[in-house]
Amino acid sequence: MPRRDNDPKCTPGRFAYQGLERVIHEKARLSVLSSLAANPEGLLFVELKTLCSLTDGNLSRQMQFLQQEGLVEVWKRIHNNRTQTLCRLTDAGRQRFLEYIAELERVVASAQASATKEKTGKDSPLLRVIPNL
Repeated sequence: MPRRDNDPKCTPGRFAYQGLERVIHEKARLSVLSSLAANPEGLLFVELKTLCSLTDGNLSRQMQFLQQEGLVEVWKRIHNNRTQTLCRLTDAGRQRFLEYIAELERVVASAQASATKEKTGKDSPLLRVIPNL
């Protein structure tokens, strides 16, 4: 099939989705960040582990990784003679997560628009609403 330079479907990098960061896109980390984004005051480690269906070791490793990336912060405190670990998004982490979600929404909109056009033969209204498609 010949390349059509003026065809918007052939725009270089159109489907590259550079905003989908590998740091966030991995399933366990996406789960952790989504849980923390839904709870801005933070979550205790045990609550986060339950919400994300992760083991202690897996969640601990993911939290270390996200902490090194500056996406989350962790505090330890003693409550009733027991150590509790509180986890929450940093301001920068919340911003990066929101940017990631916006990019993911573009991916979904693009896929929906393509499927609509294939099914109906007409451009989806999403193509006119969402920039860069």
